[in-house]
Amino acid sequence: MRIPKKFSLANIPTPVHTMNFEGNSFLIKRDDYTGTELSGNKVRKLDYLMYQAKKDKAEYVFTAGGDQSNHARATALYAARIGFKTRLFLWGSESASADGNLFLDKFSGAYITCLNKKEFYNVNDIMTEQCRQYTADGKKVYIIPPGGSTTLGIWGYINFVYELKEQVNINKLKGIVVASGSGGTAAGILVGLSLLGFKTKVYAVNVLDSFESTRKTILRLAEACILDFKLECELNKNQLEVLDGYSNEGYKSISDDKLKLLKKFARTTGIILDPAYTGKAFTAYYDKFLSKGKAGKVLFVHTGGLFGAFTKREQYLSA
Repeated sequence: MRIPKKFSLANIPTPVHTMNFEGNSFLIKRDDYTGTELSGNKVRKLDYLMYQAKKDKAEYVFTAGGDQSNHARATALYAARIGFKTRLFLWGSESASADGNLFLDKFSGAYITCLNKKEFYNVNDIMTEQCRQYTADGKKVYIIPPGGSTTLGIWGYINFVYELKEQVNINKLKGIVVASGSGGTAAGILVGLSLLGFKTKVYAVNVLDSFESTRKTILRLAEACILDFKLECELNKNQLEVLDGYSNEGYKSISDDKLKLLKKFARTTGIILDPAYTGKAFTAYYDKFLSKGKAGKVLFVHTGGLFGAFTKREQYLSA
């Protein structure tokens, strides 16, 4: 087994807390505690990706996401920390009064190219073409796809499973619930569970793509990682279950009924969830497990995203 090297900017291990909501006990792993500016699940992946970029002697890092992308924000700030220049290709419109993650992108000095939704479908091709132009000018670029979801990046969540087994008895866990956009977090957890021989289910709540697309993306990424790094394990596809139907309002929006739940949750536990990822994932967790008294053996992973809540402040307060 070939284990890649990494930086260590993520503040890990993150704690697992036993909480109570509406009289029901549940487990939550606070991956929003991986840092302040770098908060969330993305920094675990970036520890590996940025190490490789440094090894490749890159000067620039390219990546992409929505205009409130947690990954883009974490990439821009991580790059500033280790001396890279960043170019972000973001789905959204230019705004003079940037808020949330976009404010931090700009404040960190990232160069931003805004794309419409149709253009963003081809963002990897756009980044590749821009990379060619930079290379022709003698500049070295390292490209990170949206979410940092590569066979190298998902080692952040393979390592997560090794961390988790020191905190809880994974054999007694029936499931782990995570939000899924680019699929890397769920894919890494699946591979980690397979390597260690755990049968725990991974419940991925799709917030961006369809049920089928999300499932295929996660499984392909996990299988590709096993092949690329010659890992001695076999993926059990039945361990993955996609919890569909919790992002019908769209990736960039959140419904008022979800916000009412998030407000009650925040006022009971002091934990704030974001509109794009964790808010939708927690709604699924609440619906499928917590409200039915079945969450005691199902872990919820808080993957961060606090800054995105600020762009919805009026909606959050009025819910």
